[in-house]
Amino acid sequence: MNAAHAGFSRRGWILFAIMAFVWGITYLFIKEAVESFSPPAVVSGRTLLGALVLLPFAIRSGALKAAWKYWPWVLAFGLVEMAGPFLLLSHAETQLPSGLTGLLVATVPLFAVLIALLRGDRTALAPVRLGGLLLGFAGVAVVVVGPGLFPHGAGSLLAIGEIMLTALLYAIAPFIIAHKLKDVPSIGTITLALFAIGLAYLPVALLTQHEVPTLRSTISLGLLGVVCTALAFVAFFALIREVGPVRAPLFTYVNPIVAVVLGTIVLAEPVTTGLLIGFPIVLIGCWLAATGGRFRPRASAPDLTTGPVTTSETAEAIVPDGTGPGPDQRR
Repeated sequence: MNAAHAGFSRRGWILFAIMAFVWGITYLFIKEAVESFSPPAVVSGRTLLGALVLLPFAIRSGALKAAWKYWPWVLAFGLVEMAGPFLLLSHAETQLPSGLTGLLVATVPLFAVLIALLRGDRTALAPVRLGGLLLGFAGVAVVVVGPGLFPHGAGSLLAIGEIMLTALLYAIAPFIIAHKLKDVPSIGTITLALFAIGLAYLPVALLTQHEVPTLRSTISLGLLGVVCTALAFVAFFALIREVGPVRAPLFTYVNPIVAVVLGTIVLAEPVTTGLLIGFPIVLIGCWLAATGGRFRPRASAPDLTTGPVTTSETAEAIVPDGTGPGPDQRR
């Protein structure tokens, strides 16, 4: 079955839900972390911590050695997925509310469709899928748009530009994974990339950190590293393999919903009319964009833009050591 053309499998929906939740809480943790950590310190801290969590598994499985053979593309992935977006997000959230940040990041699937079109893939232009993309984004807008949401000033405009650039980078990264790193064990790619970015930012982090971090910020940074970085990237690679680089970013539509719901539960924020109306719109839009309106996945012709999906790819479990069946050891 071709992941790019067929509907989501059950495993695909499980991975989708994991990513929607895990990267949905990221905005909250970043907002808390930058209260007493500098943006470069947040980037260096979360990436190094994530790398340390995954390192034993990468070494035990031999995945780190395998990833080193592809280090230029691993580094490219790290720059596009981590170095740029992590810093841009951390800096932007010193100026913007997390809800607006989530809305802007939710443009990732639209950028992904444009990239796919440039690569010659026309499947995303199917009326139902394209309508789902637009409907999902409209639903996100309904949820997060409210009184006092959009700030004013040069700093805020710059921050909005940073988030839009982040969305573009996030859309590019899955294509690097799908087309350049498909034969590299995921745990090796993730660990090597995290170490490279974390060490690169470490000198800047030490020079820009001028205050003693609070306990709240430190806990948030720890959760960013372990949950929202190390574990999230393992699931992210598996999701890209399962559904392809165009549909994988669809979970960014649900991220702002997660942020709002957590705000209601954890911070006792009110449930808005926008949330009640927009949440089902987002879910319907994601389902249409992901499945084309089908309830069950179906087999189709091979996809020349993403490459064939083998039986071993769908059978591989999501395990931290990245030891899937077969010599190519997919993500």
